[in-house]
Amino acid sequence: MLLLSLKDIQACIDMKQAIALMKDAFTELSTGEGEVPVRHVLNNKSTETTALFMPASMPENKSLGLKVVGMNPQNLNKNLPFINAVILLLDTETGKTLALMEASWITALRTGAGSGLATDYLARKDAETVAVFGAGVQARTQLEAVCAVRNIAKAKVINRTPDKAIAFAEEMAEKLNINVEPGNVDDLKDADIICTATTAYEPLFQHHQLKAGVHINAVGAYSPEMSEVPVETIAASKLVIDRKDACLHEAGDVVKAIKAGLLTESDLNCELGEIAAGEKVGRTYDEEITVFKSVGNAAQDLVVASYIYQKALMLNLGTSFEF
Repeated sequence: MLLLSLKDIQACIDMKQAIALMKDAFTELSTGEGEVPVRHVLNNKSTETTALFMPASMPENKSLGLKVVGMNPQNLNKNLPFINAVILLLDTETGKTLALMEASWITALRTGAGSGLATDYLARKDAETVAVFGAGVQARTQLEAVCAVRNIAKAKVINRTPDKAIAFAEEMAEKLNINVEPGNVDDLKDADIICTATTAYEPLFQHHQLKAGVHINAVGAYSPEMSEVPVETIAASKLVIDRKDACLHEAGDVVKAIKAGLLTESDLNCELGEIAAGEKVGRTYDEEITVFKSVGNAAQDLVVASYIYQKALMLNLGTSFEF
């Protein structure tokens, strides 16, 4: 099999390519034969480590495999990555192991790319101001993806650690050639797009602080106990999800709105793949508040991994390994 490092995979794909792949992934997931079981979660309560096991089969894309993720919020206090992950890619014809690749960066890339696709369908065309909650790798790819589909002029980063917000602002301003500054929740009154990429258990803002017509990409709350977006916002918005069954099990923003009686399961009737396939519409008027709620999906990972594997073969990257 082929072993692909972080450096290898970064040489094979960029954000715009990833966003194009997300259109294929979400379309097949919602309308095709893609098979993605709800991920299996194991929690080690004594260490706060969570392990996710995420298989997927995407026949149209000829992708088959598994992603394994390890996460611990305490890593951030140890100057370690919050997420560690690998992807195992299999041959759809024989079941042979094709590749093992570093997937923490792929996770951030495809999460950002999914939000980029959603932003393209849901954000106002004239959107130019972004507010980002969080200053980690996920927040970085969220902002990069939004800038790939809209002409963004200014971004504010809101983070509980000022030094990290400053470092984020400096890095992303140089990378994206836009104005990026540390900010606070008061900046939401001017934000056309909001991205939330945190490990919060309570909403990051209040509904009344939002600008009319704002689009929100909510990607951080991946368990029923967590939440980033107020239930009032979820209920008042046009809600687009990545996958209904996954959101009902894992998306705290959605689960809490249902428990509060502000949302029903039948309200979860618009998946991003249905918009990508032309079966449903995105934004319908300028003042509409739109929310894309994503808990992440192995279909995204496997479609990206398959592309990277083929590109790595073309570029002669990686290390061949035999057991």
